[in-house]
Amino acid sequence: MPGAPRPTAGPVITSLANPQIKRLVTLRRRRIREEAAVTLVEGREELALALSAGVRPVALYYCPDLAGDGPAAIAGQAAGLGADVVRVSRPVFEKIAYRESPDGWLAVVPAVRSVLAGLEIGSDPLVLVCDRVEKPGNLGAMLRTADAAGLAAVIATDPVTDWGNPNVIRASKGTVFSVPVAAASTAEVIGWLAEHALRIVATTPGPGVDLVDADLTGPVAITVGSETSGLPAEWLDRADLRVRIPMFGHADSLNVATSAAIVIYEAVRQRMLSRRG
Repeated sequence: MPGAPRPTAGPVITSLANPQIKRLVTLRRRRIREEAAVTLVEGREELALALSAGVRPVALYYCPDLAGDGPAAIAGQAAGLGADVVRVSRPVFEKIAYRESPDGWLAVVPAVRSVLAGLEIGSDPLVLVCDRVEKPGNLGAMLRTADAAGLAAVIATDPVTDWGNPNVIRASKGTVFSVPVAAASTAEVIGWLAEHALRIVATTPGPGVDLVDADLTGPVAITVGSETSGLPAEWLDRADLRVRIPMFGHADSLNVATSAAIVIYEAVRQRMLSRRG
């Protein structure tokens, strides 16, 4: 990055017993992250997206043996934002990493802001609501879709995992920092959707309108449920519209992230057509 300050070449941490290293390992636990109001971003690509989204890291740890060519650009950018930049040995990085094949980059960043009241969604929003989704990989995949499709927000209701889970960040490729997110109870989110005049579109494998026949234009909240049980009656009963994805094989359902992507892009297609018309 032209003009970025170069981090000072301090000593390399080589001890697995170093207090900083021990502290980093504890941040894998949700309670510790929430108490410290921070989370972890691992991976060069994820870190670069977080930085481009305006994240100001608290600290950056990198391993020259794993980082390959050109580490000065990202390290210098982080240093310019006020982060402590720390070099570590390969064994130390492999201890703090949560990936099986780490690339040598790990940052401590402020916790993901996820307050429902703080969301700004514009005048014609398309929002995704994820109810009790359990797997961080699915949440992360849905965030990548939301980012690509230009969604106004992604909201987790009664969440099992948190937006700052390192595996959510990894699966989202860092888009958790580029897409507005929130977490709240089902009752709070239903009230918020009513306040903002968003129609609730519930996805279901049961009775409903075929996706291609559903009107997904205007202010809409697409809701998807947990991997094991789908949307509960509380959402289905409140829905303005229930939609189903046509299934022609032996399976009766799709992965929740796949279902969300299909419905989201049908909504995007309809909106693009209506704007052209």
